[in-house]
Amino acid sequence: MKLIFIRHGEPNYEIDSLTEKGWREAEYLSQRTSSWDITDIYCSPLGRARDTASATLKKLNREAAICDWLREFNAPVINPETGEKGIPWDLMPAYLNQHPELFDLHAWHQNPDMAAGHLKGNYEYVTGELDTLLAGYGYNREGYYYRTNGETHRDDVIVCFCHLGITCALISHLINTTPHQLWQGFCLAPTSVTILGTEERKTGESYFRCQVMGDTSHLLMNHEPVSIYASFTEPFQG
Repeated sequence: MKLIFIRHGEPNYEIDSLTEKGWREAEYLSQRTSSWDITDIYCSPLGRARDTASATLKKLNREAAICDWLREFNAPVINPETGEKGIPWDLMPAYLNQHPELFDLHAWHQNPDMAAGHLKGNYEYVTGELDTLLAGYGYNREGYYYRTNGETHRDDVIVCFCHLGITCALISHLINTTPHQLWQGFCLAPTSVTILGTEERKTGESYFRCQVMGDTSHLLMNHEPVSIYASFTEPFQG
């Protein structure tokens, strides 16, 4: 099975939609996604994700199931630099250096700043919803992998239109690492495509492996620059 996460196009956060560039990105993306043999499409309820999905849905003459748990990851924490509430990623390197527990699979949620933001509860909610979704396709979580019992939909292609933070949180669950390692270490540009595939090398035991992360080839092929709404450095445009 292929599980594909697509970040929304360049956002206009003030109106929860897309910039003019973001609409172009969504159109170029749809030229790519409309050729896929997609089984099911899921989407965040937020406007910027739904607007991004709209071009693909129109080309495919399909509808997406709206899932509240696919909205941007919502667990604001106190920013140790500013003292104000904000997202739990984009932390400063010095803070990460002082808190190695953020990279410990069994202790990351015990960090005092993260605990104050109820990060664990929100994380368990969204990953639990993902596991419920996957169970419907025959993949049942058992410890660090998924038990299949021969009832999998191995040829299914599942597409989720959502956001950077939630994508990293969900993938961290699938590959058994902390969300901070993905939040701090990976750049997912607007309309980027991230693909995970299931591997069942032993009957009944399946594991998700990331095949593509943050791909924006559909933009580069159309000579559309990769948006700066991704990280704190200029994206490579080659």
